[in-house]
Amino acid sequence: MPKPPAPDELDAIAVELYALPPAEFTAARNARAAASDRPLGARVKKLPKPAVAAWAVSLLGREGQLGDALELASALREAQDDLDAAELSRLSGQRRALVAALSKQAAALAGERGVAVGAAAREDVEKTINAAVMDAAAAAAVMTGRLVRPLEATGFESVDLTDALGGSAPDGSAAPPPPSRDDLAERRARKEAEKAAREAERAESEAERELSRIEGRLGKARERADLLHERLEDLRDEVARFERDSADAEAEVKRIDEERSEAASVARAASKKAEAAREALEERGGR
Repeated sequence: MPKPPAPDELDAIAVELYALPPAEFTAARNARAAASDRPLGARVKKLPKPAVAAWAVSLLGREGQLGDALELASALREAQDDLDAAELSRLSGQRRALVAALSKQAAALAGERGVAVGAAAREDVEKTINAAVMDAAAAAAVMTGRLVRPLEATGFESVDLTDALGGSAPDGSAAPPPPSRDDLAERRARKEAEKAAREAERAESEAERELSRIEGRLGKARERADLLHERLEDLRDEVARFERDSADAEAEVKRIDEERSEAASVARAASKKAEAAREALEERGGR
């Protein structure tokens, strides 16, 4: 009995054939089957013609940015496993925007090769990219470059990959086993630890900002206190000068008052003498 062809050999031929525009596929497949030995040729002959949407997604995987979507897929699935609603909502929004952008890119790449992607096929392209983002097995299938029909993710169930590829199924086409309870507990614990660390860092930053604000206020208060202290010292010196001047003025007043008292006494004595002299003069005049 002839030995069946190795899957790698068949898959390599399939990748080459599925890189051709769909309109060229059948003729190229038949020619390649005829040129191969009988066992391999029979397998090549059975390779199905790809749907336009499937071919466009394979093209995107080869020449576009489909890898970006598949990187997002890992984070999205982890958020689902951990039941992190906020992260899931954020990643879901990113996924929808990325899927739409990649679908547009796939249609543009197909158009450059003369293949029109109609409205229905465009919708299938979006569904297929979304399925690859949502499901690891679907992502592995898409990245083989041998997709023959569109894929679709329904909820969080595994994507149906039956007859989705030309050639063998990739090693990662089987759905991964669900995470164990220990794995989920570890992921949740890690998420909680990361959240606690972020909150602690935010609290630390806020405390440092508050400390900086208080230190700024303290510096201004110290400057004002120093200025007032200097002014107070100046005022104390001035008060001391005023007290000395006041004491000198009081002493001057006392001295002048004593002089006035002495002058008043002299004036009274002189007035008495003058009065006596006037009286004496009047007596002599009367004689």
